Amino acid sequence: MLINIDPILSPDLLHALRAMGHGDEIALVDANFPGTSTAERLIRLDGISIGQATQAVLSVMPLDDFVEVPAVTMEVVGNPDEVPPAVAELRAIVGDKGACGTVERYGFYARAKQCFAIVQTGETRLYGNIILKKGVVRS
Repeated sequence: MLINIDPILSPDLLHALRAMGHGDEIALVDANFPGTSTAERLIRLDGISIGQATQAVLSVMPLDDFVEVPAVTMEVVGNPDEVPPAVAELRAIVGDKGACGTVERYGFYARAKQCFAIVQTGETRLYGNIILKKGVVRS
């Protein structure tokens, strides 16, 4: 156990977040996402919602402030303007930390494949997926 570290942040996830450099990306995805076949480094957070996981990650990792959109969610297939409940929650969590854009489904898969790690949550709501770009840790 550590002081002031969200207990959702497992040892494997903390290691990945610490090992990431500025500009590296991490994907936090729902239970339906093809994590095992997509990830080079898969970290599981079964039973944890996408919102809980995102809040925990952002409690220790700044978003990149050198890019216009440091966070992206997956667009709804056939209706890119729709905002599902999971996406609305993710946008609210990212809030003033940075802008949150969207990426078409297959573009999201391709980008997730390039991420430093994929964190598969237990989120069951559709489109509960986000990619976060790590920023500079300033002292």
